[in-house]
Amino acid sequence: MDRRSKIILGLFLAVLIGTVVTEIVRPKPLNWRPSYTSSDKIPFGCYVLYEELPNLFPEQEIYSSNESLYNILVDRDTTKTSNYLLINDFLDLDKQETHQLLQYVSGGNDTFIAASGFGSILSDTLNIKVETQYSVKEDTVQIRLTNNSFSKRNYTLSRGVYNTHFSSVDSLNTTILGYISFDTEKGLINSGSTENTESPNFVRIKFGKGNFYLNTTPQTFTNYYMLKDNAGYVANTFSYLKDKDVYWDNYKKSGRIVIDSPMRFVLNQESLKWAYYLSMIGLLIFIIFKAKREQRIIPVIKPLENSSIEFAKTVGGLYYEHRDFTDLSSKKINFFLEHIRSHYHLNTESINEKTARDLSAKTGKPLSETQEILDLIIQLKSKTHHSEQDVIHLNKKLNQFNK
Repeated sequence: MDRRSKIILGLFLAVLIGTVVTEIVRPKPLNWRPSYTSSDKIPFGCYVLYEELPNLFPEQEIYSSNESLYNILVDRDTTKTSNYLLINDFLDLDKQETHQLLQYVSGGNDTFIAASGFGSILSDTLNIKVETQYSVKEDTVQIRLTNNSFSKRNYTLSRGVYNTHFSSVDSLNTTILGYISFDTEKGLINSGSTENTESPNFVRIKFGKGNFYLNTTPQTFTNYYMLKDNAGYVANTFSYLKDKDVYWDNYKKSGRIVIDSPMRFVLNQESLKWAYYLSMIGLLIFIIFKAKREQRIIPVIKPLENSSIEFAKTVGGLYYEHRDFTDLSSKKINFFLEHIRSHYHLNTESINEKTARDLSAKTGKPLSETQEILDLIIQLKSKTHHSEQDVIHLNKKLNQFNK
């Protein structure tokens, strides 16, 4: 690698490392999405509230539910009363879940729901209506509790909150426990007056032997407002609930992590999930050891080509071009005599009748044919100049004898 390439590569690596380090040390932007899960520490998560539940319900069991409300209520111990907490930006239960929740409350249990909407089935059953007045920008609202035992303080909510309140309730079974107030001069849509308006946002609805506690400002129970000195409002709100075990719903949440992959069923089953993980680990180990033991590909080496025929043709062509028949005849005779010496171990320094008889005996050729080719060799060796016909005649005799 030349010097210029090294400089370019070094600059590229420096920029890459700088970008990675910058991304690591750069402060992450605050995540304002609504979550309401017990594990999220973002502003609109419920980590702080969930950690404070043992203090709000001392000596009581806190059950965190990651399943559907229906499954939890069907499998619970019906001999014990308890509280069920549902907090989310919007709650919409299906028919089976609503029916099971109504049975749960009717049996003497309490349910606390904080949401900006409670679903059509539950709202119709409890005979309530919720209205939200949206403003051009986020409005500042204030909430307070009606119980004289609590402080008369107004708690201010200024971020992520709109004026959501009960516009209609069942007056026979409903007790208003808190209000939300807002200023209609700050850009609220469809406001009819220019005065501060107060509407109920926290109610208790008696249902059978139990109670529903409904609050339309779920943001109050998030980390952001719990850490802004609004924890007193939450503590006073939960004081209405029985001092019993608590079910914390962690399933009906906007921030709940949902696995959308085709492996969702496998990963949701404990035994199948571990079988899948073990299979992947085993496959990875197999690939690692297989790669180490695998023999490298042996390169194909082509055999050397036999170029002797091409060489002979080339040399023959050169002799033919020069027309040196004397030299050609001499070489063919010498080659033949060398063949006799090396294969039949005969002395060819003097060619006579004994040479002919020995050669005939060892080659199996007739004596007359052997004598004829030896005579031809003696004749050609005695000549000083050879013609093309001499070479042709000699070549034919040699080929015939060597068959």
